[in-house]
Amino acid sequence: MTPLDGEHVLICVAWPYANGPLHLGHVAGCYLPPDIQARFERARGNRVLMVSGSDEHGTPITVTAETLGITPQEVVDKYHEINARALLDLGCSWEPNIDPRGVDFGGSLFNRTSDPDHYKIVSENFLSLLEAGLFERKVMQQYYEIRADGGRFLPDRYVEGECPTCGYDEARGDQCDECGVTYEAHELKNPKSKMNPEAKIEIRDTEHLFYRLDLFQEALEKHASERQSVWKPNVRAMTKQWLDMGLRPRAVTRDLDWGIPLPMEGEDWNGKCIYVWFEAVQGYYSCAKLWSERYANSEDWEKWWKVSSDGTKPRHLYFLGKDNIPFHTVIWPALIMGLNHANSGLDQTVKPSLPSPGQLHLEDNVPAMEYLMLAGGQFSKSRRHAVWLPSFLERFDPDTLRYYLSINMPENHDTDFNWPDFVEKINSELIAAYGNFVHRVLTLGARLPSNRKLPTFENLSYCQEEMGKLQEIHAQVTSSLERHRFKEALRSVMSAAQLGNQMLQGATPWKFLNDLDGDGAEESMAKLSFGWRLSRYLAILTNPFLPFSAQRLWSALGESGEVSLASWDSAIDWSQEYKWNDAEAKPLFQRLDLDEIISQEKSLAESDLPSPTAPGHGVKGGKKKNKEVKEMPEGTTYLNFETFMEVELKVGKITEVSDHDNADKLYVVSIDDGTDEGRTICAGLKEYYTADEMTGKSVVFVANLKPRKLRGVMSEGMILAADDGNGGVKLVTLDGEITPGSQVR
Repeated sequence: MTPLDGEHVLICVAWPYANGPLHLGHVAGCYLPPDIQARFERARGNRVLMVSGSDEHGTPITVTAETLGITPQEVVDKYHEINARALLDLGCSWEPNIDPRGVDFGGSLFNRTSDPDHYKIVSENFLSLLEAGLFERKVMQQYYEIRADGGRFLPDRYVEGECPTCGYDEARGDQCDECGVTYEAHELKNPKSKMNPEAKIEIRDTEHLFYRLDLFQEALEKHASERQSVWKPNVRAMTKQWLDMGLRPRAVTRDLDWGIPLPMEGEDWNGKCIYVWFEAVQGYYSCAKLWSERYANSEDWEKWWKVSSDGTKPRHLYFLGKDNIPFHTVIWPALIMGLNHANSGLDQTVKPSLPSPGQLHLEDNVPAMEYLMLAGGQFSKSRRHAVWLPSFLERFDPDTLRYYLSINMPENHDTDFNWPDFVEKINSELIAAYGNFVHRVLTLGARLPSNRKLPTFENLSYCQEEMGKLQEIHAQVTSSLERHRFKEALRSVMSAAQLGNQMLQGATPWKFLNDLDGDGAEESMAKLSFGWRLSRYLAILTNPFLPFSAQRLWSALGESGEVSLASWDSAIDWSQEYKWNDAEAKPLFQRLDLDEIISQEKSLAESDLPSPTAPGHGVKGGKKKNKEVKEMPEGTTYLNFETFMEVELKVGKITEVSDHDNADKLYVVSIDDGTDEGRTICAGLKEYYTADEMTGKSVVFVANLKPRKLRGVMSEGMILAADDGNGGVKLVTLDGEITPGSQVR
């Protein structure tokens, strides 16, 4: 593919609430993956438009404002600036707004939902859908706080209580952060006003407009069926769950002053605004239009949004956390189809259909992430359980964070952030493999005499094996990034660095620095010279992941300009002009000291303000209940909590059970664990279950048990079962369906 015929790729990034600083969970789940993808797509010659911004409406904003005693505008102004700066400091390519290759290649816009032009676009879309008859008026029940001034309705986050599903006692009015389930506010148990817990609350009727999601059931089912081979298991499962339940009309207005006011006249609509779920997703569309108006030609946005007359489609990728999946595979596609419907002059009497030429395109993939956990608990802005991005970047090289989160990315299952693992991966992987190799090439090359620098020793005939392996790795990395397998891609890149270390270790060029014409010197120095090409290769392939160090390496190699402008395939073009930089080589990274980091973290945690909205640093909030320690039976050995947290329990679905060829009491069990490969576990359950009885069950297994051979078969974990001690054994199973690979906690 040449740059002239590159695809139009729209990369849509979830909009963070501007009610606090971003934490590392946000970065791993939503903001680093799209930047990696965008950099990769640009390097391949595609035309990329990346859009996102701050979500500045909704109750998270007003709750924060009321808690702090300031206006919602003050909250969003503060945190939009903080978060936009932090993302730039992390290396996310939100600037410049125009692609360095030219405006025809796209660019980026990190906007705000408080932008007046966004207001205008959303209001216009609202009226189009209203005119098409895609809204209906309904009376709904909502909690109302009774106060001396007459009281107020309490939307979603203004209500807290017990989750109707899991019983978590700090669930908010519309969703439980503990189990992720959504529900109507009146389904919450033991509800109370979040801002005034002692106030009396009651259910009252309130009238709202509802979007007719039910009209789009058939079209969305067809769309989902077309995406089955592309969507990840968690996306397929959650979308199917919503569609299987049957879509119902969903409120698009709310009783709240902060937001886009309803573009409707009449007292019935006073004190109501457009519901944030309906408004914020339209930011992907408004951002593209506003980028086009402000930086390109006013109609250029259509190249990234509309199906062309000949049926050519742009490619739409949406990056978000798993809690937002239904909004992007059900609700937002339904809104897009509704806009297509309305813009075609159709109304609710005509069955909606999937986009045709000239209409707005739907998503191609939603590579949603699972959760990055902190010390075993989900990152949470509201509960102050987090490591905050701005604070992190004040102390660490951003590429160290980008590396760690990329190699530990929660693609198929929840992963964990902890400081010892962070230090270990940076020191023993990033520095010891990648950093060490390129530094050896640069320092050894610098020790050569001025009349015999590395380019003079180039002889690719000695490096055919390495060239072949690097071409294979390049293909693997490309394939992985095309499928949004970021961990897999980065591991492959690191294997190239390790190949370089092995090449140098075998060639021992340091032995010939004082005898460049001795026996074996020609081949040895040719390998060292090829190290320059391998380093250039690494600069290009690491750029999507580690842009700062990639640019430092690019300059150290004597290359001019920006590594981000280098063609992806030029990494394996061994005819590229050889250059050299005589400047003193400096290490790409600095080693980390765990003890020093832990000491800093302790100090930061102890200095946290007590305010529930003040950013904490690794501090878990929530109520503390004093309970007496229950005396355990004699002989009980307590398990250290940190040790327990090292045990990784996950859900797997049994897909096949067969007899073990060499063990009468063992089954060989194949499990879908949420990965492409799955896993095999040997289980001593033959006397308790038939193979058919086990097949199809969702079970709990130990995922990080060291694999071992059992009678010749490698067993990759342990399936949990209950044993009553009297011959009764039962598998530990789930009471409903859940995505394989889900973490048990």
